[in-house]
Amino acid sequence: MKVAVVGATGLVGSEMLNVLAERNFPVTELIPVASERSKGKEIEFKGKKFKVVTPTEAIAMKPDVALFSAGGGTSTAYAPLFAEAGITVIDNSSAWRMDPTKKLVVPEVNGDVLTAEDKIIANPNCSTVQMVVVLKPLHDKYKIKRVVVSTYQSVTGTGVKAVQQLNDERAGVEGEKAYPYPIDLNVIPHIDVFQDNGYTKEEMKMILETNKIMQDDSIKVTATTVRIPVIGGHSESVNIEFEHDFDLDELRQVLGSQEGLVVVDNPANLEYPMPKDAHGKDEVFVGRIRRDETQPNTVNLWIVADNLRKGAATNAVQVAELLNKKSLI
Repeated sequence: MKVAVVGATGLVGSEMLNVLAERNFPVTELIPVASERSKGKEIEFKGKKFKVVTPTEAIAMKPDVALFSAGGGTSTAYAPLFAEAGITVIDNSSAWRMDPTKKLVVPEVNGDVLTAEDKIIANPNCSTVQMVVVLKPLHDKYKIKRVVVSTYQSVTGTGVKAVQQLNDERAGVEGEKAYPYPIDLNVIPHIDVFQDNGYTKEEMKMILETNKIMQDDSIKVTATTVRIPVIGGHSESVNIEFEHDFDLDELRQVLGSQEGLVVVDNPANLEYPMPKDAHGKDEVFVGRIRRDETQPNTVNLWIVADNLRKGAATNAVQVAELLNKKSLI
């Protein structure tokens, strides 16, 4: 299969290449794609070197599938052109997520919605991906009424510049800033731009995307998203209210049976998920599972995943794997 990776020189694009190789996706020809200034650069994939081409050149090379991770502007401009050429696009930007004509997919949660007609498929926001993997089996079993989520998000979610800012600050070096404030030894309760309602765009993504992926607008979601000085993964503190009561041991078993989810929940041995343990892994991890003792039918839990992997690159590759398995590409 001919596979294009648009944004191949970026953080997520590089991770997509790693994931494609690790999961042995059937790549017969790789087409690394980036902007004009990166044209001609060489990318190594499975021991071979491939030259970076522009999006227009990539379309002419007719890949079967194109994994996009080059920002919303690039996706808005080029994804339709790839789609018109018969190429299936899996897009990691926010450009198409809330478009009612486009599917927003986490394979373990709603992969059944995909069809051969879907030529532009949206990859959800990283924070949403890891949360819905946990919500799905619980909603099926107990019916979720309301979700309150606070995030603790890695600087890798902002990109290379943010990682450099953190490293510069730790080294005492003055450098380019990705954030309006220092990030080392600090916490910034501000991800993406503020909206008129006082929420940030990141918070609204979690709210709206969850309803779309879960295919249930009755689930009430409220979010506070926060950037922390961590490299390796996003963490989330989640409070979930159900319509039906639950047995805590049974709830753990429900979570343990969900594909792509690992339960790490043994407080007696100080075992709980942390971003450093999720780093480089494709699974979502859940722990600190306990009743909310202030109201009925409510559980508290803690969710961790590598935002560059399951939150972005891995999810996109898994969508491609599912399309391939169903002979939709």
